Amino acid sequence: MPDDPTLGEVMRRLEDVRQDLKEDFRELGTRLDSKVSMERYQLEQVARDDALKLLSERVRGMEDAAREKEKQRAADRRLIFTALIVPVLIVLLQAYLAAKGAGS
Repeated sequence: MPDDPTLGEVMRRLEDVRQDLKEDFRELGTRLDSKVSMERYQLEQVARDDALKLLSERVRGMEDAAREKEKQRAADRRLIFTALIVPVLIVLLQAYLAAKGAGS
């Protein structure tokens, strides 16, 4: 029976197992304490989704404003063309026609 452990050795091994289990349970308790409740998780998801929705609406508003600004620029270019260039062309056309009529 030289391979059989002594009673003291069995007790030490059992104490080691018990100590390991205590440490494992303590670690498990710590991990469970750090977990977030499902209710809080859902509330955080709703808050994140709301913030994302607000951000999307804000970006959409900025894009719409940029499109409106571009439309305004196009309208301004048309206005500049009609207010400045067309009268100059009319004056040049009249001068051409006057010169052509005077030459005939």
